Amino acid sequence: MASSQFLSKILINNKTISFSSSLSPSFPLLPSTFSHRKRNPNALRVQAKIREIFMPALSSTMTEGKIVSWVKSEGDVLSKGESVVVVESDKADMDVETFYDGILAAIVVPEGETAPVGAPIGLLAETEEEIAEAKAKAASKAGGSSSPVAEAVTPTPPPAPSTPAPAISQPPPAPAAPEGPRKTTATPFAKKLAKQHKVDINQVVGTGPYGRITPADVEAAAGIAVSKPSVSPAGAAAPAAVVKAAASSSAPPPLPASNVVTFTTMQAAVSKNMVESLSVPTFRVGYPVTTDALDALYEKVKPKGVTMTALLAKAAAMALVQHPVVNSSCKDGKSFTYNSNINIAVAVAINGGLITPVLQDADKLDLYLLSQKWKELVEKARAKQLQPQEYNSGTFTLSNLGMFGVDRFDAILPPGQGAIMAVGASKPTVVADKDGFFSVKSKMLVNVTADHRIIYGADLAAFLNTFAKIIENPENLTL
Repeated sequence: MASSQFLSKILINNKTISFSSSLSPSFPLLPSTFSHRKRNPNALRVQAKIREIFMPALSSTMTEGKIVSWVKSEGDVLSKGESVVVVESDKADMDVETFYDGILAAIVVPEGETAPVGAPIGLLAETEEEIAEAKAKAASKAGGSSSPVAEAVTPTPPPAPSTPAPAISQPPPAPAAPEGPRKTTATPFAKKLAKQHKVDINQVVGTGPYGRITPADVEAAAGIAVSKPSVSPAGAAAPAAVVKAAASSSAPPPLPASNVVTFTTMQAAVSKNMVESLSVPTFRVGYPVTTDALDALYEKVKPKGVTMTALLAKAAAMALVQHPVVNSSCKDGKSFTYNSNINIAVAVAINGGLITPVLQDADKLDLYLLSQKWKELVEKARAKQLQPQEYNSGTFTLSNLGMFGVDRFDAILPPGQGAIMAVGASKPTVVADKDGFFSVKSKMLVNVTADHRIIYGADLAAFLNTFAKIIENPENLTL
């Protein structure tokens, strides 16, 4: 019997996103069903009013979510639009609203546990008479999901060997030679050893491929202990098990008082993205930039709330306008896209992870509005309240560790983007001009990591040259 689909909502900073909720099971609407069969209408009504609250997909990369907290408890009466549960996605915590009036009859996934996207996390009943049935349904779902996991986690132990394995130090006996004439095949070195040790090579049985006689076979026939004893095909499984056991036993034991910590949802997402980035062929280009003029401008605009991050993001956006290929992306390895918007993602370290809030259309916003927008994004990021489009729409990433005194570093390219810029600290540097006179200027080193499938060395060099000119003559940044 098919299930009808209903909508629920997610509240994100006073805005809502819809997600599906099912009605289980639904009325059959064919008149013939009612005319030829007699059913209990109350039973149908009770079943039809129990709705499932699903784990929503809060971002394009989200595959599972973690229940941070249930805002409502079992038995609470809910009104349409009320927040029911807080879900942690791979980037943010978001409130999930109910789209219906009803009673939170059962919580399927408790706080602190995870569930895949689309899985039921709670049941909503319309009347108190349906609560008992909803609880039974929740118990059946919980029982059904736990048994496969238990089976998967508890492997069947392998049968114990009936006889102990022979000591490795004992050389195996030479296999008996078959009776009758046969063709002898031996390696050149085996023939040399047979002649040296006066061994009749025709009486040696080879254990190499296709019966080929190896040097180890000759040494065994001569009674010489070998460091690597030969093994017949029938006994190949036992040494393999010994090698595997030795490899596992060679792993260093955990340090005393060490603690294994499971990844949070955000840390797991970062790990997945970093591993995924290894499949992209990248290259890196470094470029020194003089920052005296930028430092002077920063001192003027800092009292107005402008940050150095906003200045760098604005400069990068202006340079990307002139070099759109650096703002492009390749996702399938067969084509690439010139992005119509310049959205600068900026890496921000937060408690328990890393996130990249996005300054959308950074080239079109003036410096002061860009700074205000950046301040709002950082506050949302640290409160884990970013909307999906505020962290997954970047076309170019900026990572700035200069405030920590780091003079240079390389950044890992985020999946789905063409380039990422790593900015170090600005430090006094002795430089010589074209006439040979020395002076001290502030310089910072900028390293860019790029996708070599779509961006070439000349493209990146031209982009960095433009970026340096904007930084060294920053008057246009305030326009």
